[in-house]
Amino acid sequence: MFKILLVEDEKQMAMFVEMELNHEGYKADVVYDGREALNLAEEKKYDLILLDVMIPGLNGIEVCRRIRQSSQVPIIMLTAKSDISDKVLGLDVGANDYLTKPFAIEELLARIRVYQRNKSISNFTDVLKVKDIVMDNKTHQVKRDGIDIELTKKEYDLLKILLINKNVVLTREQLIQKVWGYDYEGDSNVVDVFVRYLRSKIDEGFDDKLITTIRGVGYIVKEV
Repeated sequence: MFKILLVEDEKQMAMFVEMELNHEGYKADVVYDGREALNLAEEKKYDLILLDVMIPGLNGIEVCRRIRQSSQVPIIMLTAKSDISDKVLGLDVGANDYLTKPFAIEELLARIRVYQRNKSISNFTDVLKVKDIVMDNKTHQVKRDGIDIELTKKEYDLLKILLINKNVVLTREQLIQKVWGYDYEGDSNVVDVFVRYLRSKIDEGFDDKLITTIRGVGYIVKEV
């Protein structure tokens, strides 16, 4: 069963979301403050955390920061704040996505289904190997020709999507949705920027270039 930790101090809203999650077949634990959330996240293994920003005890940003010290569990931030700086801060400390309140429950459920599908894929892809590059999704280590490669979270996520979809051309729009989330409103050139970062780490110094640009379309990792 897909297990979700819901951290929301507005009890009426928490009850409504919990009811919807249970109706969809998810197992949801609900807590109302940051310290209890952190304790549960350390004690139990969750598939996803829905984390409100403005909660007592520890705020959501600090809870997210501390969880990321030991876990890569997907985190969707829930916030009433619409200022872009708050969203950027949440993403910078390790959140995978965010929803601004008030949100439609259908959109939240759709986001959860994305992470549920990703988990199903990752169950079969604990280790991804294409040519001489190996990605271990349990340890989050990447090696090429036996050499350790240090990647940022976004670089890692981008490479993972490309490896999972080897021999398939992915458009910039598809990569934005999969790596930055459906709410991303920035320039699509962010994909080109991060592909450049990624190439500088995994392709420089190797004759065989892993990432291929399909002009006017997107990018592909070819196995042959």
